[in-house]
Amino acid sequence: MSEMEKYVAGLLDRARQASRALAIAPTAKKNGALTKAAARIEAQSAKLLAANAEDVKAAQAAGIPAAMVERLTLNAKRVKEMADGLRQVVALGDPVGEVLADWTRPNGLRIEKIRVPIGVILMIYEARPNVTADAAALCLKSGNAAILRGGKESLRSNMAIQSVMAEALAEAGLSSDCAQMVNTPDRAVMDLLLRAEGKIDLAIPRGGEGLIRAVMEKARIPVIKHYKGVCHSYVDASADLDLAEKVCLNAKLQRPSVCNAMETLLVNAKVAKEFLPRIAAKLKAAGCELRGDERSRRIVPAMNPATEEDWSTEYNALILSIRVVDSLEEAIEHIARYGSQHSDAILTRDESAGREFAARVDSAAVFINTSTRFNDGAQFGFGAEIGISTDKLHARGPMALPELTTYKYIVHGNGQVRD
Repeated sequence: MSEMEKYVAGLLDRARQASRALAIAPTAKKNGALTKAAARIEAQSAKLLAANAEDVKAAQAAGIPAAMVERLTLNAKRVKEMADGLRQVVALGDPVGEVLADWTRPNGLRIEKIRVPIGVILMIYEARPNVTADAAALCLKSGNAAILRGGKESLRSNMAIQSVMAEALAEAGLSSDCAQMVNTPDRAVMDLLLRAEGKIDLAIPRGGEGLIRAVMEKARIPVIKHYKGVCHSYVDASADLDLAEKVCLNAKLQRPSVCNAMETLLVNAKVAKEFLPRIAAKLKAAGCELRGDERSRRIVPAMNPATEEDWSTEYNALILSIRVVDSLEEAIEHIARYGSQHSDAILTRDESAGREFAARVDSAAVFINTSTRFNDGAQFGFGAEIGISTDKLHARGPMALPELTTYKYIVHGNGQVRD
């Protein structure tokens, strides 16, 4: 066995042992660990920011794209948000042990269906150091041991955050193995982990499409994922254009580097001549490049021409594709063809149009008269999320505590035997 294989075997064995103890840990002990972790993150903010500054400097020197550097960067506000995210998880109900159903059979058998932890969860992610705290917290609260494998660009930041979390776990009387960080960027480690059948119960990749497809190609363990976020906003013929402008600007500009940011704007032809010039001017003023179809460019000639590839591209940057459509039907067909089943919105005053859009657009989250940026665990009231799934089995949309559990049946009898 190579040194790398020994290292991975150690991670797996420690995670499995930790998961067994954590599965029966009382809620108070788990909450105590998270409360202590939140306080330590704030108290050691300078340490975390120093480690992150080294990561950012190295990333910039390596020519990593600006969108990824933005996701990588921590500041005092984001450190505070990280700590507050842990406190939000503390405030949430513990799903472990929840009785989902309870019934009695004619022969007197009483059957309970209860939530239980999944076991060992492998979290693979890029850039965002806050995911280290979010993932560790959600796995801990739901009774799962976590193996965390962040990107090489954020290794210093991730190790610093995990060390703070480990201190809090130990102080609360839980094993630091409940949340282990892979301490090397060597891709061979990820390959070994993804082949760990029977050792890891679930993998959750969070990052760009390239990372997620690489995980899917190599995995022999269950994976929950979304490949990309090609999110649309459709401005209907009946839309309140002031409201539509506010929502669409937020969907694109508030944080363009994330998966729930708008990448394509669809505008009904009946309002395009009025709406497009006004929103295009504000988008351009914010530094956003516009790529339009022929009809859009007739109205706003300064747009660059959109290519076929643009309609299915997740930019994660200040770039927006724009298309004029003739009807709600055409907008829905465009989303069905080019969308990623992530987050899509309609802006309309026609309630029937809103209902039809919501019913026919097959996305994890559909929004009526509000921004796609709300597809987020915290914004849904779930606390910190571990990711957003566009899968249809087990979990869909923002994944929080309930999505990190499975269930089992407990059958109570008094001597019944089967005939």
